[in-house]
Amino acid sequence: MNPTPGKINDSLSESNSEDASQQQKQKKKKSSTQLPQPGTTQGSCAFDSAMITLVPITDAAHVVHGPSGCAASIWGSYSSLSSGSMLYKIRFTSDIDENDIIFGGAKKLYKGILELARRYKPAAVFVYSTCITALIGDDIEGVCKDATEKTGIPTIPVHCPGFIGNQNLGNRVAGEAMLEHVIGTAEPETSTPDDINLIGEHNIAGAIWNVLPLLEKLGIRVLAKITGDAVYKEVCYAHRAQLNVILSSKALINVAKGMEKKYGIPYIEESIYGIESMNQCLRNIAAKLGNSNLQERTEKLIVEETAAIDEKLGLYITRLQGKRIILSIGSFKSWLIIFAAKKLGMEVIAISTNSNTEEDKLRVKSLLGEDGIILEQNTPEEILQIINENQADMLIADKRHQDTSLTARIPFLDINQERNHAYAGYIGILEVARELYAAFYNPVWEQVYQPAPWSAGNSSEEDI
Repeated sequence: MNPTPGKINDSLSESNSEDASQQQKQKKKKSSTQLPQPGTTQGSCAFDSAMITLVPITDAAHVVHGPSGCAASIWGSYSSLSSGSMLYKIRFTSDIDENDIIFGGAKKLYKGILELARRYKPAAVFVYSTCITALIGDDIEGVCKDATEKTGIPTIPVHCPGFIGNQNLGNRVAGEAMLEHVIGTAEPETSTPDDINLIGEHNIAGAIWNVLPLLEKLGIRVLAKITGDAVYKEVCYAHRAQLNVILSSKALINVAKGMEKKYGIPYIEESIYGIESMNQCLRNIAAKLGNSNLQERTEKLIVEETAAIDEKLGLYITRLQGKRIILSIGSFKSWLIIFAAKKLGMEVIAISTNSNTEEDKLRVKSLLGEDGIILEQNTPEEILQIINENQADMLIADKRHQDTSLTARIPFLDINQERNHAYAGYIGILEVARELYAAFYNPVWEQVYQPAPWSAGNSSEEDI
C-alpha cells in the first residue's frame, strides 16, 4: 500500500520548466538526484517538509505514526499562524515502542485515531508515516480507510518517511496526498469568475495576511489557500478556482500541474516579496483572469500602495543608503533582502547560493553585478575574509554565523524560518527596513567598536 519507488522518482523529478528538451538536459546533468543518496536527508528530511506543508491546515488533526521524537522534531519550528482553529497546534503521535516495532503498530494507530476523533472532532485527520513505521511495513493506508469508514471523518495517509529523500521531495509527497485524497472532494457554495487559489505560502508569521487585503480591494476572491491559514474544506473545493497562483515557492508545483491536467486550471508563478515583485504579481493575476476593468483597478491600486510605502521608507533610505551587506541565508529570503537593499540604496557585496538552483545562481550574479561575490564554501573563515577585504557594514545570516559578525565587529541580523515578522507584500518591505535599521543602529555596537581594555595601552604599573 506504500508508494512505489517509481512514483517517488516521478514526484522528485517533476520540473517547473515548460521546455521538454531543457528538462532532459537537466536530468542528464543531475541524474544522481533522481534517487535518494547518502546524506540527502541531513537537515530537513521528507517527513519534516511534508508536515511543514500540511500542518497549516488548521482545523485538521495531524498524527505522526512513529516514535514521539519524530513528532517533537519539527512541531513549532515554523511559526505558521491561524485566524481560526488552533487544533493544528496539538501534537498527536502513535508513540510506537520496541513492542510495536516487533508486532506492528497499525492497531495502536487505529485506536488512537478513533480516540482523537471522539475527543476533538477534527475536520480531517492526516497520518504521516516515519522511517521506522515504513520499514516495518505498517499499512497506514488501510488504517486510514478503516478509520474513515468508522468515524466518517476523512483520514488521509501521507507516505513521507524521512529516508526517501530531502525537503523538496517531502513537499511533493504532501502535494500528491492532497491531489489524491482532498482536492475535488467537495463543492463551494458559490463561485465567481475571479476565484483564485494561492499555493505554496504557509503563512509563516502571518505573511499571507499582508496580501489578502490587496486582493480583496480588487474584488478577487481567494477560494483556497494551500496551505497557509487554510481550513480543510477550502482545500477540498480548490478545483473550482479559475487560476492557481504559486507564491514564492516551487515546492508545490506538482499540485498546480496536477490541477491543470485534471481540472484545466491554468497557473502562474509569482512572488509576494519585494515591491516590484508584488506589483508584477497583482498585474499578472489581473491579466490572467482576463478582466479589463480589473486590470485598470489593479494599476490604480499599485500606484496608491507604492506611493504610500515610498513615503514611509524615506527615513530608512536616508539612514541606510550606501551600507554594504553580506547575505548567507535561505533562497527566497535572500531574494527578499536583495530587493529590499536595492530599494533602500544599500549594496549587497556577497551572497551564499547553497540553497539555490543553477538558474537562481545566474540570476543572483546578474543582480549583484560584475563585482558581486558568490560565497562558495560559506564558512566563517571565508566570510571574515570578505568582510575585511570589502569593508562590509553588516552580516545577515542564521545564528551559526553570529560569532563571525562579533569577531569582525559588525552588526548582525538573524533572519530564519522561526522569524516573527511578516515580510510579504508592501507592508513587508517596511518591516525589513525596520529590522535592518534596528540591527545597524543598535546601541550595543558602540561598545563593540571600542578596543578591549587590555589592548588600549592604558595599563598601570600596578597591573604589570
